Amino acid sequence: MKQMPTCSRTRMGLALAFLSLSACVVGPDYHPPKLDAGQGWAEQVAGADGLSTPWWRSLHDAQIRTLVERLLADNPNVQASRERIRQARAQRDAAHAGLWPQVAASVSLDHLRQSENGPLPLNKIPFIPRNENLRDSEFDASWDLDLFGARRRAVESAQAQQAAFVAEDEDLRKSLVAELVREIFYLRAQQAALSASQQEVTLRQRDLAAVQRQVAVGELPRSALDQAEYDEKEAAAVLPAERADLRGAALAIATLCGRRPEWGLSLLQTQEPLPPVPPVALGQRVDVLARRPDVRAAERRLAAATADIGTAKAQWFPQLSLGAAVGYQSLQNNNWFSASSQTGDIFPMLRWQIFSAGAIQAQVHLRQARQRELARIYVATVLSALADAERRLFNEQQSLIALQEQQQAWSAAQSADRHAAHALTVGEIALQERLDAALLRCRAEAHMQSLQAAALMDWVALNKALSWPI
Repeated sequence: MKQMPTCSRTRMGLALAFLSLSACVVGPDYHPPKLDAGQGWAEQVAGADGLSTPWWRSLHDAQIRTLVERLLADNPNVQASRERIRQARAQRDAAHAGLWPQVAASVSLDHLRQSENGPLPLNKIPFIPRNENLRDSEFDASWDLDLFGARRRAVESAQAQQAAFVAEDEDLRKSLVAELVREIFYLRAQQAALSASQQEVTLRQRDLAAVQRQVAVGELPRSALDQAEYDEKEAAAVLPAERADLRGAALAIATLCGRRPEWGLSLLQTQEPLPPVPPVALGQRVDVLARRPDVRAAERRLAAATADIGTAKAQWFPQLSLGAAVGYQSLQNNNWFSASSQTGDIFPMLRWQIFSAGAIQAQVHLRQARQRELARIYVATVLSALADAERRLFNEQQSLIALQEQQQAWSAAQSADRHAAHALTVGEIALQERLDAALLRCRAEAHMQSLQAAALMDWVALNKALSWPI
């Protein structure tokens, strides 16, 4: 068997040594923290086990569907978030490119004019021209061997940062969709409130007219007319503020959808009813953390900070670079790319920061402190997410209880209004009592609409806290 030459065995041994060194990655390896999320919900509430479709689709509302789709397509904050993801992806690709050799090519044509009185006395040397054209073409290659994993840790950090941006983008979209649906419910509630207030003003005006007639014939004192005028004006004074709130909600919806503010005013031309509150899809408490994008973003930031420690620690160790250049150089065109014009160079370089006055150690301490900070932030984010879900669940249940009570009150007010209308017809009561019953029904309906909107908003907040798909 033919033996390998000694020089070849030496080169192979060096290559194997470098490869074994390149497998070394300093710094702590990241392991996702494990936290106990507890078992079950604090509130025992019946609900669906999970939700695989966007939660707002359970409303079966065409207007909400159209506006949500427009928000996701045109909201400038959503578009900016997508650009941040592209930036993070480019930074990840740039970090990954540092693992590979870099090759460059260059071509130059230099016109040289040398001094006749310089170190080379051209005026005394025959056959050497003073003016020359130097043609030079070259390929350069360089490779920073990642002996101790600094670049691999940088890639790890960049990948984690990109994943954090993706999670933050999801969190932004979920927050904006929830805000939009709440604004839609608020707008509809304000439309109902304005309609109820206008009905009350109409009833107060009827009451005022009736009192004026009774005062005119001496059936009531002047003070009764003053009271009726006060009640009518007080009811009318509510209308401007309600109109302003209604317009503000329409403008907010337009802004969320990426439109000019006045575009939202078209929503005021129709009055959509508030939908019934759908059943909640509760799921398992332990699964909430896996769905919450804010928790995932905090965990990915922690992973990136852990990788950054390895990047800093790698500066303690030597850095090896391999460089090579090959090209052609000639004064003539006819032999520019001939073998005799060929040039070449191989230049390995070892760099080692032997003394840095503690700068590297300071960087390591800085990265370690940053990692510990993000670990605490992660724990705080997890606890906040669990508390948010529990709080939203309780609020939603209490809103439903209040709505059910008010629905019964409204039913009673409707019954009282019907009985008063009949009693007025048969002459059992006066017109004032009939108007009082109508006012009671009007206010009960307005309060019920308000509580229904509040229950819907709490339902939206609960779905956001549970982080169901959008």
